[in-house]
Amino acid sequence: MEDRALHFRHILLFYFRKGKSAHQACEKLRRVYGDNALHERQCQGWFTKFRAGDFDLNDTPRSGRPAKVDDDKIKALIESNPRYTTREIAETLNIHHSSVHDHLKKLGYVKKLDIWVPHELKEVHLTARINICDMLIKREENDPFLKRLIIGDEKWIVYNSVVRKRSWSQRDDSPQTTSEVDIHKRKVMLSVWWDFKGVVFFELLPRNQTTNSTVYCRQLDSLNESIFQKRPELVNRKGVVFHHNNARPYTNLITCQKLLELGWDVLPHPPYSPDLAPSDFHLFRSLQNSLRGITFNSEEAVNQYLVRFFADKDRSFYEQGIMKLTERWQKVIEQNGQYITD
Repeated sequence: MEDRALHFRHILLFYFRKGKSAHQACEKLRRVYGDNALHERQCQGWFTKFRAGDFDLNDTPRSGRPAKVDDDKIKALIESNPRYTTREIAETLNIHHSSVHDHLKKLGYVKKLDIWVPHELKEVHLTARINICDMLIKREENDPFLKRLIIGDEKWIVYNSVVRKRSWSQRDDSPQTTSEVDIHKRKVMLSVWWDFKGVVFFELLPRNQTTNSTVYCRQLDSLNESIFQKRPELVNRKGVVFHHNNARPYTNLITCQKLLELGWDVLPHPPYSPDLAPSDFHLFRSLQNSLRGITFNSEEAVNQYLVRFFADKDRSFYEQGIMKLTERWQKVIEQNGQYITD
């Protein structure tokens, strides 16, 4: 039996060095030796050892003095797959999982929840992010424009923002339940434009309606009127520098013609880059935090809430959101185009 097990391990090592996965190696073994040759979990365990640089095919003794923990092997496992659990590492290295936890702590590792990113960035997207950020940094250095910048974006506002809470219960009891009032949530689209002084113009679209190029061009005309009233200095001096993302209504030919008609200087924005849109990383983040647990009965109630929310934020809040851009552009360049995950 021992010879058979060792024979299988030699085969696994062969397939590992051929670049096969544990699953592929297991399937090949089963086709030759039958379904009971090795379990896939066992194959994965040996492949994990191989990735850690341990090619000893003999069973590690399980009695007597505990095996010495090798920090380098633990680091190699973590680097090969950051999602390994302490128990999986312990099983692979034949040590107690509490020892793994202690050594990971000593090595400076902590367990963090994965962060969602909006898109899997390809080389072309990374390059575009770097080039555009570099261009904007140089422009701001040569001719500062951030205080002429008008930011535009949109966000769904849900009428009933239910918050799940933690409740104490006995270990074997089912968790407490929280029901959502509507399966199909009532919501309304907020469109907002702001600068370093505050909100210039916002509008709530009729319930469940979204933006198209016709609606957006009408909104741009309304925004232009608000700029004349609230920011006459932008009109009388160098003019508006305008920023929005690459959503289809914003890049439509009709919209582009409207922006040319208004004479605004439109900043380039790299695709799939909400981390470079001040509304996403600053204004909407704060707004979403304030909306937790809030229930609205009407669009008018939503509108009144937004009026108060925007007015309660002082000028430093808005200025901070705009002025963060230079720092974030630089960070994208330093990270070779990767997302800023803060």
